[in-house]
Amino acid sequence: MSGSQASGPEASGPQASGVEESVLLRTEGRVGRITLNRPRALNALNHAMVRRIDRALTAWEHDPAVETVVITGAGERGLCAGGDIRVVHDDARDADGTASAAFWRDEYHLNARIARYPKPYVAVMDGIVMGGGVGISAHGGVRIVTERSRVAMPETGIGFVPDVGGTRLLALAPGELGTHLALTGASIGAGDALLCGLADHFLPASSLQGFVSDLADRPVAEAVAAHARPAPPAELAERRGWIDACYDAGSVEEIVRRLLATDDPAAKETAEILLGNSPTALKVTLASLRRARRLGSLERVLDQEYRVSCAALSAPDLVEGVRAQIIDKDRRPRWFPATLAEVTDADVERFFTPLGERELGLSEGESGTGAGAEEG
Repeated sequence: MSGSQASGPEASGPQASGVEESVLLRTEGRVGRITLNRPRALNALNHAMVRRIDRALTAWEHDPAVETVVITGAGERGLCAGGDIRVVHDDARDADGTASAAFWRDEYHLNARIARYPKPYVAVMDGIVMGGGVGISAHGGVRIVTERSRVAMPETGIGFVPDVGGTRLLALAPGELGTHLALTGASIGAGDALLCGLADHFLPASSLQGFVSDLADRPVAEAVAAHARPAPPAELAERRGWIDACYDAGSVEEIVRRLLATDDPAAKETAEILLGNSPTALKVTLASLRRARRLGSLERVLDQEYRVSCAALSAPDLVEGVRAQIIDKDRRPRWFPATLAEVTDADVERFFTPLGERELGLSEGESGTGAGAEEG
């Protein structure tokens, strides 16, 4: 990494803006490097960062000198802890949610673009990778995890629903593992990320610098082969029995009932976790996953997630959940409705209401426009 040159789209220099400093771009040999550079914020994404990443992908897609794109996070703690949820909280509480909807629109376009990027897109999922961090990594063609990886979609704990294509990723996991992860928000390590289809290769963290350096002058497959090692065991594999049996139920209430009736103490603990999460978010998440399995394509799922996310802006639990978990940190959210029984089918269905002219529209042929296209 030392001696690399800042180049390519809007290369960061001494007079770089705050936006540019938050996303560092450079080329190293045949590789275009994206580094998320907000380590004190666990490299959380904001709107400007999403647009800058998209512009870089546009430039490098048409640059024959760039054969591979690699995304990493600055610091030792993780690739990306997700979107900047404090900004979303303030927008939902104090404004009309327009800024958050615009952010998600560009973010989801970027997620779709990463999934179909024509050049190898290598995501180094070292450390914490949550929410929006999953969106910019787990859709990539080559996904690397390490012994430090902690991957999660923890949205139900803040009154939100997995997005950034997460409901499709989790719907495709073996059995009901994805349902378990989506409803609990549990974080998983490298072995489970591989088991659930969220990652492709395990590398020791100590090998990452050498691996990324090798990509500058070696094909991706050769670099991976040189550094990949056997992954740690998948902890969820031993729990597949009760996970598949309990989460196959048709409602969250029945899932909780089955978990509590299971002899395994881990199942009972899981039931308690679910009962502490937003009842509305749990029910909407289960419906989103079931529908994602039928929708098929990532673009259709992202269209659905955009409807759900926009609806969450006007529901009480998102603001309350972020307040309790992230801002005040009292860990005592006051959900409304407060119980699963009080969340009606109509309450859930409201989250899937079509948006008319405000639809994301990825499944209608807009997916080739790139994240920045919406603002002309």
